[in-house]
Amino acid sequence: MFKTVFIKYLTTFLLINLVCLLILAFVTGSLVDRYNTNYKKTTLENASEYISEYMYDRMKLTQITDDMRAYVGIYAKTLREFLGLMSVNVDDFVTFISDENGQLILAGGSELADEYGLDGDGFEGPDGGKIVLPKEHLANLKNNEKTSEISDLGGIFDSDFIILSTPIFSPQGRYSGAIVTATSKAGMNNLLDGVVRTTVMVTIGILVAMLAAVYFTTRRLVAPLREMSSAAKNFAAGRFDVRVPVRGNDEVAKLAGAFNNMAASLESNDEMRRLFLANVSHDLRTPMTTISGFIDGILDGAIPPEKQDYYLGIIASEVRRLSRLVSSLLDITRIQAGERKFTMTSFDICEMCREVLISSEQRIEEKHLDVEFIADEDNMYAIGDTDAIHQIVYNLMDNAIKFSRDGGKYTVRITERSGRIETSVFNEGDGISQDDLPYVFDRFYKSDRSRGLDKTGVGLGLYIAKTIMDQHNGTITAESEYGKWCRFTFSLEKGTSTRN
Repeated sequence: MFKTVFIKYLTTFLLINLVCLLILAFVTGSLVDRYNTNYKKTTLENASEYISEYMYDRMKLTQITDDMRAYVGIYAKTLREFLGLMSVNVDDFVTFISDENGQLILAGGSELADEYGLDGDGFEGPDGGKIVLPKEHLANLKNNEKTSEISDLGGIFDSDFIILSTPIFSPQGRYSGAIVTATSKAGMNNLLDGVVRTTVMVTIGILVAMLAAVYFTTRRLVAPLREMSSAAKNFAAGRFDVRVPVRGNDEVAKLAGAFNNMAASLESNDEMRRLFLANVSHDLRTPMTTISGFIDGILDGAIPPEKQDYYLGIIASEVRRLSRLVSSLLDITRIQAGERKFTMTSFDICEMCREVLISSEQRIEEKHLDVEFIADEDNMYAIGDTDAIHQIVYNLMDNAIKFSRDGGKYTVRITERSGRIETSVFNEGDGISQDDLPYVFDRFYKSDRSRGLDKTGVGLGLYIAKTIMDQHNGTITAESEYGKWCRFTFSLEKGTSTRN
């Protein structure tokens, strides 16, 4: 039932809102009940005060000061009329008068009081006994303390009433009896029921509206996630061209955008992988075919003895080419696995570049290159792993010679800039197109797709150089004007002289 995010979110949201609305209904009902109870108690207190003052004044005039039964017996009709006037605006209002012993001897008030009438001997309860105020109430009344309770008054009422007892003292200060005012809770219950019903109806309406709003909102939020799930399944099947629609600018939209960027990266990597396989297959197949053909020709006698040394030289060249390919692949594997460790030392970058230039002298002369070596000082020191940096320098300078035009300019420049040593290798030649320039440091990338110029590489040298520079917290960049020139530049932290 709760397998989808949509159902979980919808259920959680509705439960939270339902609990909040139920709490609101409970609090509202409690407040209404408390307000009505307090309001009716105040009404009873005010009525008791008026009745008490009226009876006190009448007792002074009649000089009946301490016999409540005698007083009620004489003025029963007048008292009932007065009590009726006091309850004109109050439904279910009943007033009882008790004698000094707590026995109820007169009833008056609203029409409900007519059921009880007047009984000189007092009111009888359901068990046939006389209705008498509880002893604890009587004790409080004699101490001039009002008492209140919610009860059926010893069975007189069919339901609970709010009851307030107020003491009556004679003009001489003697306790003579009590005024017991009561009103039904039925009105409050009806009001409370109405409040509860209204709250429930409003709650149902709000929940229905929330259900509709949450349903459409949640579906809108979950829809991109479902599309991402579907796209991920396509990725698993090898289809990386699927994209997720980006709607809006919220967090889900940003996630969809990031997902599409990831998809583009996966598609690019997949394309690189296919190109790598094609390049490696070509670079493995071509020299192996050459080696196999020439060896078979020598063994079969198809190649005369005087030509065998020439073809053995070709075979040796192809073997070295295979060795370089395998070495590059192993180097990448070691770097990716973190097995290649770099030892940082301070070394003379100028001397390293000069040594590489000297080792390439024959190839430079074959292309009649105009060589320039420019350095701020004869000896400049940088910090890095000597073997790794030598690999980068050799790769960049070798590529510059390889892709230079005959008689072109070839420049190696070493400068200090902002506390770092920058080394750049410049050559005039075909250069790199603006479309290919952003990808020259990608793994297995090779801008010469036709393989017409570079028949000895597989596009791993620059990727290895970039990886090494990342490990040195350095940078390597490429600049080019297609058909004219190309420049590669890398920077290292400045070192100090190792001479004593």
